[in-house]
Amino acid sequence: MAKVTDEYPIKGQELTDEQLKAKATAEALAAQPEKNQSKEFKQSKFPSEIVELPSKGLLYPEGSALATGKVEMKYMTAKEEDILTSQNLIKNGTVIDTLLRSLIVGNGEGYAINYNDLLVGDKNAIMIAARILGYGSEYPCDITCPSCGAKSRHTVNLAELENKPWTEPTNPHTNEFDFTLPASKRNLTFKLLTHGDEKAIDTDAKRMKKKKLGAQGVSYELTSRLKRMIIAIDGETDRNKINNFVDNEFLSRDSLAFRQNLENINPDVDMTIYFECPECGHEQADMTLPMNVNFFWPRA
Repeated sequence: MAKVTDEYPIKGQELTDEQLKAKATAEALAAQPEKNQSKEFKQSKFPSEIVELPSKGLLYPEGSALATGKVEMKYMTAKEEDILTSQNLIKNGTVIDTLLRSLIVGNGEGYAINYNDLLVGDKNAIMIAARILGYGSEYPCDITCPSCGAKSRHTVNLAELENKPWTEPTNPHTNEFDFTLPASKRNLTFKLLTHGDEKAIDTDAKRMKKKKLGAQGVSYELTSRLKRMIIAIDGETDRNKINNFVDNEFLSRDSLAFRQNLENINPDVDMTIYFECPECGHEQADMTLPMNVNFFWPRA
């Protein structure tokens, strides 16, 4: 910042027109708060926390705001409770995404993030963090025993949920993988799904249901996901050929092997818990955590 006093005459001397103009300009600049023009938003005035993403940012392009592997989130307020109770948002299925968008401040380094670019596993971590920041880590939930059918109340400490182990990419900052199918020997180039992909899959499913396409009662969710994930088959990127492969040539043995491979490379939160039925004593180490309306809206 320029020093005004160094460039002007001592007290008692008159300033020239050029000096007066220069002084006015310098004083105006000095009065302005310093700005970092590379920042895309102002820092939050609310208390916030940094959330570590399961992916560590390794699957986002270098230079992306998400490549830091962190997301800054503010604490939930009454404004977010308005979102949670909005019947319109609940009805159209967008209440959770609207809530998370409202809570995300940025990447913790002053840069805004694109919500649609979030990997599904990273979004799950953000959802868990939102619940902890909003109502604490204790989550009371009802679990139905798969053995005797009895329903019992359990309290889960969400802060104890850990990330799934996964194989980190040898070439970081790219969401692109290769896998050779064991039966057909075809080589697939594919990506992991993002929130934007999930929205597109949901839109396709609604369109097919509305137009009554396909067999009655068949959801086509698996094939829709495969079509979104696969980038190329043996180097062929034509979408029509990829879709035809998924619909007519993708052997079930190969599909199973492909999905098993996904488990190893997909960063996510481990949403399974240990369960023991108080009625029959049935034990299960990998019971899926039930997610119902009380997850984000605990009973008062």
